[in-house]
Amino acid sequence: MLLSAIIRSLSLHAIHPETDIDIQELIIDSRKVVNAAHALFVALKGHKRDGHEYLDNAYAKGIRHFLISDAQIDTTSFPDAVWITVPDTLVALQAIGHYNRIQYQYPVIGITGSNGKTIVKEWLYELLSQCAPYNQHAGPVRSPKSYNSQIGVPLSLWMMQPEHTIGIFEAGISEPGEMAALAAMIRPEIGLLTNIGDAHSEHFRNKAEKIREKLLLFTDSKVLIYCSDNDEVHNEVAALVAQRHLTHPLSLFTWSYYKEATLRITHTRTEGHITHITAVYEGQELQISIPYTDRAYIEDAIHCWCTLLQLGIAAERAAQLIPQLHPVAMRLQLVEGINNCTLINDSYNADYTSLQIALDFLNQQQQHGRKTLILSDILQVKKDYHTFYEKVAALLQQKGINRLIGIGPALNEHKAAFAAYPEMEQQFYTDTDDFLNKSNTAMFHEETILLKGAREFAFEQIEAMLEEKKHQTVMEVDLSAMHHNLKVYQNMLQPGVKLMTMVKAFSYGTGSFEIANLLQYAGVDYLTVAYLDEGIALRKSDITMPVMVMSPELASYEQMISWKIEPEIFSQLSLEQFIKVATQKDAEAYPIHIKLDTGMHRLGFNESELPQLVQTLLNHPQVEVKSIFSHLAGSDEARFDDFTQLQAERYTRMSDYLLEALPYRPIRHLCNTSAISRFPDLQFDMVRLGIGLYGIDPNPSTSSLLQPVGSLKTTVAQIRTLKAGETVGYSRKGQISQDSTVATVRIGYADGYFRDFGNGKGGMLIHGQFAPTLGSICMDMCMLDITGIPNVQVGDTVTVFGTGLPVTRLAGWADTIPYEIMTSVSQRVKRVYTNE
Repeated sequence: MLLSAIIRSLSLHAIHPETDIDIQELIIDSRKVVNAAHALFVALKGHKRDGHEYLDNAYAKGIRHFLISDAQIDTTSFPDAVWITVPDTLVALQAIGHYNRIQYQYPVIGITGSNGKTIVKEWLYELLSQCAPYNQHAGPVRSPKSYNSQIGVPLSLWMMQPEHTIGIFEAGISEPGEMAALAAMIRPEIGLLTNIGDAHSEHFRNKAEKIREKLLLFTDSKVLIYCSDNDEVHNEVAALVAQRHLTHPLSLFTWSYYKEATLRITHTRTEGHITHITAVYEGQELQISIPYTDRAYIEDAIHCWCTLLQLGIAAERAAQLIPQLHPVAMRLQLVEGINNCTLINDSYNADYTSLQIALDFLNQQQQHGRKTLILSDILQVKKDYHTFYEKVAALLQQKGINRLIGIGPALNEHKAAFAAYPEMEQQFYTDTDDFLNKSNTAMFHEETILLKGAREFAFEQIEAMLEEKKHQTVMEVDLSAMHHNLKVYQNMLQPGVKLMTMVKAFSYGTGSFEIANLLQYAGVDYLTVAYLDEGIALRKSDITMPVMVMSPELASYEQMISWKIEPEIFSQLSLEQFIKVATQKDAEAYPIHIKLDTGMHRLGFNESELPQLVQTLLNHPQVEVKSIFSHLAGSDEARFDDFTQLQAERYTRMSDYLLEALPYRPIRHLCNTSAISRFPDLQFDMVRLGIGLYGIDPNPSTSSLLQPVGSLKTTVAQIRTLKAGETVGYSRKGQISQDSTVATVRIGYADGYFRDFGNGKGGMLIHGQFAPTLGSICMDMCMLDITGIPNVQVGDTVTVFGTGLPVTRLAGWADTIPYEIMTSVSQRVKRVYTNE
């Protein structure tokens, strides 16, 4: 879109023609610049971050066009820059998205609901990409990943181009008043309302209010597709239809299990992992089969079925395509690879936008200096392949890819498009089999490898070749959830308060550099580890941000200085020992952190020791106090609030003494996770975020805002039927009182599943249903009673903790705290990191 058109969309005066330019990218993050010469940087103001603070970063990366809301910017520091000033840059971004949307007359589908939005959107994209006339030219355009917010929607609409045939966009809200802006931008002709559940309900008075807010998306729609079995939804839709009948009538496409509807589901039947669905539509009996048995997936598939029928796709064609629906991989996966490599798996689709997203995630990973991309043909390209792959080549060069392995006939045919970048190693193969036959694992060593391929290239074979083999118990760590939790706490901070995050104890069992990479990229101020070897591991993985060690050993001080890691100093002895080593290393003003004992009585200086501490600090310029802190003993429980206030008084008095004595001002920090929300007046200059980052906070009001980060999963190894009177496991402790079905699963106490959980005290989830343990927990296995749980098969996934079975429940079984459960997960358990 021309810059002059963007300015018109904002109702501003047209820019001088000599400076007009084709804007191809809207940039809201200065770290994610690709085509700087044709980019517009939009300086959004968030609760804690202001895009205006990053104008210099964007300018340094070559951007010369800026959309700002701060008229006080000193533009003399940015020669040749073009400035567009508006009252509110978010409103302006939405106006640009709306303007681009109304340029095109092809149909647009708008999707909202509590659950299933992204799955339905991705499945519709997959289906319509194979259906005429929507597979013509560039085919459908859809929201990337879960871009459904006030910011994500305009960025999605910006992707609409003349060569597309249909738009598929999702809209997500969390509180009243948000949908009107999304509806004004998307303006869907066809509306689709998915499942209405409890997600994001905390800001609504009741479910009816939430339904009414979601229905605002369909204010100007011609057709609405929804399940009429939910009476609350049906009643609110009826009210909307009645409200609109005199102005612009709304047609309804309903489906139902129980009542008359446009598509009446008459029968469902499950065979193994296949569900057969029979329905009546326009007097004709239709049938589809889907490769899922989960009720939510069944509903999502029916929504897609209804949409295809509404769009005029032949019932026979729909019945051919729906059984081929793939699981939607909404998250990138990061796992340990062979030969000390890191493997990022995004091998479920390949389009230009998702490639950009995957490359951005790749660039967050700093553990290896070398970056390899294994890329398949991008199938959505309909014309001018060579120009398109030249664009891809420029993207890879800008993102610092060291080696490209291209797989597919189109990449082979147009490999000359990459010739402009000879510094990037390039290898091309006709198909996946060709690559597997001609390559070996020795080709890969100490590098980060991104797999990015369309489904038909079966990159899972390459994944199997490159992934480090470990047993089938897996700790899944949701980096998107962690980033969400980080933002929850950032939004609680007083202006100017810094954030220190805890990554000690293998990041509470979730990982090391993988977590540190995310936190460094997110811009937290400090990382904290327990021991020096944890800090060195981070430095070896190119974590450059400040790192504090909470339990430094005297013998480790020399290495600490060599690796630029900062110690906690908790006694006169530790201070004198560190100064001695700092002197030997010719250190000057080396940062240290002073721990005060205010009542925890674990480590720290007592108040009576402060005069000697001050004298030592003033006499030794080799060190400089970076921060002064203490630890609250009971900030998570109201019954200890008086003691917390006593600790705060002691800390304030002791730290004031140090601040008055020192010729510089150290950072002060006292709050741990629970205190951040419960005692906002004690945030001082910085807070320390620990277990809350991982989705657990003792404060119920805060806990409700968090998302679980870790989920531990295993698989079924064997299933057997036992008669009443038989026993299971060691010492015959598992008594069978009735004929039962028993599953052996691949996890035991060597993996961190406590022996206390045996004999029915604990249990796991299979197909969403609880299965209690049977008998004693073995070292590598344990047994579950799955009697009454249908369709369980060998290889099925079993949830040890995660969605539906929180880690807090396991902690209750063991009469312990969630920290112990999470940190007990053995490092032999494979960690898989996902990022939306």
